[in-house]
Amino acid sequence: MGKNCKVSKLSLMCMCLVLVSVATFVVWIVVIIGDSKDVTAAWDRYRLPKTLVPEFYNVTLWPRLQPDPDSGLYIFTGWSTVQFVCVEATNLILIHSNKLNYTRMDTQLASLTAEGGGSAPRIKSTWLQLQTQYLVIQLKDKLVSGQSYQLHTRFTGELADDLVGFYRSEYEEDGVKRIIAISQMHPTHSRKTFPCFDEPAMKAVFHLTLIHHPGTVALSNGMETEVLHTTLDGEAVTQTRFEPTEKMSTYLLAIVVSNFTYLNTMQGDTLVRIWARRKTIEQGQGDYALNLTGPILDFLQSYYSIPYPLSKSDQIALPDFYYGAMENWGLVTYRETRLLYDPETSSNGNKETTATIIAHELAHMWFGNLVTLHWWNEVWLNEGFASYVSYLGADHAEPDWNVKDLIVLDDVHRVFAVDALTSSHPLTSDEDSIVLPEQILEQFDTISYSKGAAVLRMLSDFLSEPVFKEGLSSYLKQFSYSNTIGSDLWKHLQMAVSNNNISLPCQVDTVMNRWVLQMGFPVVKIDTTTGKISQKHFLLDPENNVTVTSPYKYEWIVPVRWMKNGDLIGDIWWLMEKEAVNLDMRSGSSWILANINVTGYYRVNYDLGNWERLLAQLMSDHQVLPVINRAQLVDDAFNLARAQLVSTTLALRTTSYLSRDTEFMPWQFALDNLHYYNLMLDRTEVYQPMQEYLKNQVTPLFLHYKNMTSNWTHVPEKHTDQYNQVNAVQTACETGLTECQDLTSMWFKQWMDNPQHNPIHPNLRSAVYCSAMAAGGEKEWQFAWSQFKAASVASEASKLMSALACTTNVELLKMYLSYTLDPAMIRKQDATAVITSVADNRASQSLAWEFVRDHWNFMFTQYGVGSFSFASIILGVTARFSTPAELQQLEDFVSKHEAAGFGSASLAVDQALEKTKANIKWVQQNKQEILDWFNSQIGLQKS
Repeated sequence: MGKNCKVSKLSLMCMCLVLVSVATFVVWIVVIIGDSKDVTAAWDRYRLPKTLVPEFYNVTLWPRLQPDPDSGLYIFTGWSTVQFVCVEATNLILIHSNKLNYTRMDTQLASLTAEGGGSAPRIKSTWLQLQTQYLVIQLKDKLVSGQSYQLHTRFTGELADDLVGFYRSEYEEDGVKRIIAISQMHPTHSRKTFPCFDEPAMKAVFHLTLIHHPGTVALSNGMETEVLHTTLDGEAVTQTRFEPTEKMSTYLLAIVVSNFTYLNTMQGDTLVRIWARRKTIEQGQGDYALNLTGPILDFLQSYYSIPYPLSKSDQIALPDFYYGAMENWGLVTYRETRLLYDPETSSNGNKETTATIIAHELAHMWFGNLVTLHWWNEVWLNEGFASYVSYLGADHAEPDWNVKDLIVLDDVHRVFAVDALTSSHPLTSDEDSIVLPEQILEQFDTISYSKGAAVLRMLSDFLSEPVFKEGLSSYLKQFSYSNTIGSDLWKHLQMAVSNNNISLPCQVDTVMNRWVLQMGFPVVKIDTTTGKISQKHFLLDPENNVTVTSPYKYEWIVPVRWMKNGDLIGDIWWLMEKEAVNLDMRSGSSWILANINVTGYYRVNYDLGNWERLLAQLMSDHQVLPVINRAQLVDDAFNLARAQLVSTTLALRTTSYLSRDTEFMPWQFALDNLHYYNLMLDRTEVYQPMQEYLKNQVTPLFLHYKNMTSNWTHVPEKHTDQYNQVNAVQTACETGLTECQDLTSMWFKQWMDNPQHNPIHPNLRSAVYCSAMAAGGEKEWQFAWSQFKAASVASEASKLMSALACTTNVELLKMYLSYTLDPAMIRKQDATAVITSVADNRASQSLAWEFVRDHWNFMFTQYGVGSFSFASIILGVTARFSTPAELQQLEDFVSKHEAAGFGSASLAVDQALEKTKANIKWVQQNKQEILDWFNSQIGLQKS
């Protein structure tokens, strides 16, 4: 050191002043946020403080359906009063606000009064904290605990076309452009419509008034109580008031102003209305939804043992809507493709979608709306339940479909693919880890919906449905109009277990915490020579390290239903630890089959001897095995092979018997798994022998349906037969069966020759359109495009939109991709589907990837905000990635944009990287074995 240190008096004075200033600042922060170690200002945190609780809102909104003459923008104006009670003395009011401009009141952005004529503290300052989306009100004195106050604001917002908050949609009817105003508040967009305490636990009552153009109709959650024609600011307007809502979360508020019309009926004391564009209602496209809603409501009231709590149930089909549907209490909003059904042009798949999604949204009226999650870290409490119950509701409405079985295909095995990655996440995350709006949005993924539904189905199975329903009803009754966490549900289910003397190996929460609080699922290995049963965390790439620790060490308490040689063993056997022995599962020359009907959320592996006996059973008499388990064997084997737990050859052998099976689910699981092989190998020498093998396997199925339908002139009676007929046609055409390709080309040419009469049955249109596009040229494509633009039925437009991506013409595909950035050509809500459809085409995956890279900044920061599913885009364009060069491109893309972040696509980016690395290894390890097997099978088929 060695040097003299001289300090002047001036320097000492400066230092003292700095220290005093810092101390004052710290004291000021502590005054604002309380005595805490965290000195972050309250307005810089994304969670509201717990000092204020809203009681009710009075909100008036006036959307302008013509551009503002000054700005050229579509706008809305509003007036709002929120009454809240102070539960802890504070001199700070934080209320969410995003993209709203405020009219000043006595120089401030808001005014404050006390309820009941008392005195309220004067406002010291107000400002907008943009990053955390708050309107901040600092007071000169503290609010008094126990006293209620009212905060008053006047504001203006843009009625943009961004599909979030209060937004506008445009459509054309009879040559006239129509503008409608729509809301999408979920999950954090109420704050873009009016200032509010925008968290799910901040429930309140909403008193809403809408001012709108004469001739339009206004809808909201409650019934209209007054419609008044008046004049405001010299303009003739209609003013519609609504009955107060029940106490509910902000994200459930709904507003629509349109010139739509409706169908209606009474279901008991509940008014049921289906709203849509006038022409669609006149064409009868709302009839099916109307006829379905009442029975589903009755089923749910019986299932929950709680009456529907509202006076009306409105459902409305919208031209532009980001989600498939949204469960706003009393006014459910849908994409047109989800709610409307036209028997002339809609397929049985469209019909099932309408049934299940109505059941899903109406299930939310209780699970999600009446009782709501406390915070977004447990989204599955809302979405998992609605997904599970949707199958029950649809099954009640359409009992001939056996739709309950399809949960295994559409949810259980679908989510296995994601939950087998190390980038997966638990159903319940730590509350503090989900705070940003984009983190909240990221929770609405297949884990929350499909895994949530799968584990609840498993829980219902081992408790029994009556006990499960009893626990749910008790839970819903206790927490009506309030909020819960997952452990509340386990307590009520445990009460039902105790009431009914159900024997479980341990408490409900002990079982379920392992399925909810840790990611992933087990593969259960059964050694039928010794009876040894073991479990381990199933990972598609076994070389990946799981870096996230689990309090349960990735072990589960597993309920096992099983059969031996076709005889079902009655009692559930529980695997309670990592390894156990069940001597009854020693099979000798018999075969063992576990996880009957896939009621458990796990995969099953066996010793090689048992696999051989099961494969032999499939070849000799496959119908001895339950149809769901035939599908399970195929899917488990393919995924076990990817995880290097069985050979790839064994997995492929599970498809050998399919030429004898005509059931939908085994075929669908096989096609889904072979689609992965296509993605990985369709640019290699494996592709042609794989196509030849699959053509030989599907030809008997194609001929089966040709005979069943009297040469394609009738429709199969069974719901799943109608699905498998589509599989037969689509696969036969894709693999080059000449008879199929000639058939689809003939049908499409007949349509082109007579555009007013489409001879193709709605069930087959997706397959036929795609086959025709792939085989045809620009003439066929332009015809399909003109039909797409002219389509008056949304489901028909959707089929054509997907088929347009099937062409092999590169220039047409480039043009089609460019249309996704022009809303006059492709609606914003559909752009994601077009990009991913183009990426799924063998001829254009690289085009789609190049397009996304070239336009990412524009889409992500401007055009696509609120309307593009960036997670779906990332996963779609990278699905084929299986080479080191593609991994490098992806890593370069991530590196280029990581500073700006990927928002709600962050998890998808991680998954894409993990999947690509796994794909590279898989191709390197399996390509030659797969090629050899397909070549050997073609030789056998020819001989």
